[in-house]
Amino acid sequence: MIYPQNFEQKIGFDQIRSLIKEKCLSTLGIDYTDRMTFSTGYESIREQLNQTWEFVRILENADDFPADFFFDVRPSIKRVRIEGTFLEETELFDLRRSLDTIQRIIRFLYPGEEEEIKYPYLYKLSKEISSFPDLIKRIDLILDKFGHIKDNASPQLAHIRSNISSTLSGISRSLNAILRTAQSEGFVDKEVSPTMRDGRLVIPVAPSYKRKIRGIVHDESASGKTIFIEPAEVVEANNRVRELENEERREITRILTSFTDELRPAIDEIIYSYEFLAEIDFIRAKALFAEEIGGVLPTFENTRQIEWFHAVHPLLYLSLKRQGKTIVPLDLTLDEKNRILLISGPNAGGKSVCLKTVGLLQYMLQCGLLVPMHDNSRTGIFKDIFIDIGDEQSIEDDLSTYSSHLTHMKYFVRNANENSLLLIDEFGGGTEPQIGGAIAEALLDRFNQKHAYGIITTHYQNLKHFAEDSEGIINGAMLYDRHLMQPLFKLSIGNPGSSFAIEIARKIGLPEEVIAAASEKVGSAYIDMDKYLQDIVRDKRYWESKRQNIRQREKKLEELTARYEADLIALEKQRKELLKQAKGDAAQLLAEANARIENTIREIKEAQAEKEKTRIARQKFEQFKTELEETPTVDDKISKKLKQINDRKKRKQQKREESNLQPTTHTVLMKGDSVRLKGQNSVGEVLSVNGNEITVAFGLLKSTVKADRLEKVSKNQIKKENSKATFISSQTTDDMREKQLNFKQEIDVRGMRADEALQAVTYFIDDAIQVGCTRVRILHGTGTGVLRQVIRQYLKTVSGVSHFQDEHVQLGGAGITVVELN
Repeated sequence: MIYPQNFEQKIGFDQIRSLIKEKCLSTLGIDYTDRMTFSTGYESIREQLNQTWEFVRILENADDFPADFFFDVRPSIKRVRIEGTFLEETELFDLRRSLDTIQRIIRFLYPGEEEEIKYPYLYKLSKEISSFPDLIKRIDLILDKFGHIKDNASPQLAHIRSNISSTLSGISRSLNAILRTAQSEGFVDKEVSPTMRDGRLVIPVAPSYKRKIRGIVHDESASGKTIFIEPAEVVEANNRVRELENEERREITRILTSFTDELRPAIDEIIYSYEFLAEIDFIRAKALFAEEIGGVLPTFENTRQIEWFHAVHPLLYLSLKRQGKTIVPLDLTLDEKNRILLISGPNAGGKSVCLKTVGLLQYMLQCGLLVPMHDNSRTGIFKDIFIDIGDEQSIEDDLSTYSSHLTHMKYFVRNANENSLLLIDEFGGGTEPQIGGAIAEALLDRFNQKHAYGIITTHYQNLKHFAEDSEGIINGAMLYDRHLMQPLFKLSIGNPGSSFAIEIARKIGLPEEVIAAASEKVGSAYIDMDKYLQDIVRDKRYWESKRQNIRQREKKLEELTARYEADLIALEKQRKELLKQAKGDAAQLLAEANARIENTIREIKEAQAEKEKTRIARQKFEQFKTELEETPTVDDKISKKLKQINDRKKRKQQKREESNLQPTTHTVLMKGDSVRLKGQNSVGEVLSVNGNEITVAFGLLKSTVKADRLEKVSKNQIKKENSKATFISSQTTDDMREKQLNFKQEIDVRGMRADEALQAVTYFIDDAIQVGCTRVRILHGTGTGVLRQVIRQYLKTVSGVSHFQDEHVQLGGAGITVVELN
């Protein structure tokens, strides 16, 4: 369910639809785009998303996809359902070319039983589609390559056209003879030649000589300086040509009618095939639009969730891109624990853009469109999306903005449930603040009781306090640069935002005495609370960045551990195989040694008393024995390698344990103690102690935190620290996401030695798995094939690799390995 009726216009989806239409090849795709609707069926949405994502891959791989002759002949096909009607020559030509396109698309998606199906979702779409090869062959017997009826389309037509040709030749000869005579007598200019008027061959003559040539005057030029005479000698022949042309038209009509009669029983199946062509045109347009906005296929699950990273508003992105500007991406999480996000912050700080971004991207996703965000984002599905945004004042209905707002709220309260997503801008605004805030708080409580999800923007302090004390609701803030006095357009979740009203008023240039009077009226506690909010948001950004870095390191260590365990298993398997081989080698060596011993004894016996030959034989045997003793066994090599791997694993585990060791000190806290969060500056007062849960008041803001996150502050420390300016620098760089943005999906190891190439590929595959990449390419060249063999042996041992194969022959073939990752 979507509410209200102009939902698409409010979030800008009507513009998205127009942009997709521009990329369609014909009215086939445009009609399909008009039919694009919001869906709540998980399987249907998943198929649409995967179809579009596969077509993005087709565009990226520059495959020779058939994208020509997308003609919509459905109106013509439907018209000839009636007996006696037929397809015109041009309609038949369009039918032939578009049917050929359908045939080539089906062949592209299913190259044959021996080849792998590269695009399974698109192939599934084409499985039941007929391409009518017999119909195409039948049309080829009627039309030539330019779309004209062939002379041999029927024996009768061939005979008629032969007669027309011979008759015209006779007329031409007669006219040329008459023309030469007229030119010799000076009635006609030398450069004049016969021409056609009303389908009849005539001679251009000056008006003064029209009596000199016996015949019929058919026309004259616009200037009146030339008249066109049909000589009497060719009148009968021209009449014959007209008769033959009428016969030709009747025969062509008979041929087209006969073909249409053959076509008529298959009309429904043909229209079904054109629905497939229309959907392909639509999917292609969606893929092109996804490329333009950076749309991807995130994780899509049949649940209610929003866990988005680097999400952007596509229309705003395109607008800023044209201006040479960059957009600030949005990170957002809504889950079962924190379903409703209450966003506060200064005006023009991006609150409404954030809300519209959520509405538009969720709607796009459930319309089967790829969305611009990181592909490691997690998305879900909602049954209802309700929006209340903008000025809905109506003169006709006698509704004020606030009355319209309450009308929407009445609908939301009646229809919202745990499957609903609410998007409300300036919640409670438009009326007297105290009662407006109270009604908004009551509504927010009701939405929370219904377990609805939502994004709500507000300036009301009572709503911020309510969100802080209510499970299921979380505060969020649009960040603001206090030094530059400008919005950062970044969303921070976890704490309410400041309106920065005093700072903005001062920047605009409001008289200082007015600002001072206003500050005095609201009181120092309110002003201090605003500052506390600003400090909390700043410090939160710092610690979130720290925590993110720790998470990344832990994830990398876990991946390395899993990789080494997999290597150990593979090595153990290899060890057993080598031992088996070594036993065979040992048996061969033993046989060789026995043969050498017997040979030495025989040589000594044969030499008898010859000391020199005996000495040489003994020397050869001693040398052979020494070589055997010095040769390391395969088992020795394997044992040494296993020991190195185990030692390396122990060192990694030791480092991990050391990094996880954190001192835990608990301070006994009592009601009335002054405390602060570890690593932060804001000092609060302990209101109550409930075991390990401590309720602290930071100014007017209450918060419940764990005891181990607090440290006690003495009164002397408060005095000393109040006399000094404190500042904690904020680190906002997200190393992981930077790595994802800069990761290249291709590595070139040509020219490297086998061990160098293997090491480079190992790091490359590790990075690809870490950033969540699903497909990479390794350029190793063909050469002797050693690099290709070594790399592929390694890929077989990596659990994160689901499949690998040669690149398409047109893109490098056996010189490139394409790797699909889990």
